[in-house]
Amino acid sequence: MSSVTIYTSYYCTYCRRAKRLLDKKQVDYEEIRLDEDTEKRKELVESLNWRTVPMIFVNEQFIGGYDDLAALERSGELDRMLAS
Repeated sequence: MSSVTIYTSYYCTYCRRAKRLLDKKQVDYEEIRLDEDTEKRKELVESLNWRTVPMIFVNEQFIGGYDDLAALERSGELDRMLAS
C-alpha cells in the first residue's frame, strides 16, 4: 500500500484542490499544516528548494505541487504510483 503525505497551509487554494483530487480517488493521506509548523516548513524549503504548498510526497518521493499531481492523474501515472 502506498503512503501519501501532503504539506499544506490553511489559506492555500492549490492545497484544497490537491486534497479534493485525493479524496475523489479515495486515497488516504497524512496532512501536515506548515502554517502551524514553521520549523518544518523551513526544513522542507531548504531540503527541496521548493517554496510553495502543497508539497506532495507519494511513497516518500517528492512529486511536487498540485499541478504536478494533476499531471500525474491525467497521464495515469498517479494510479501506478499509488498501486505500488
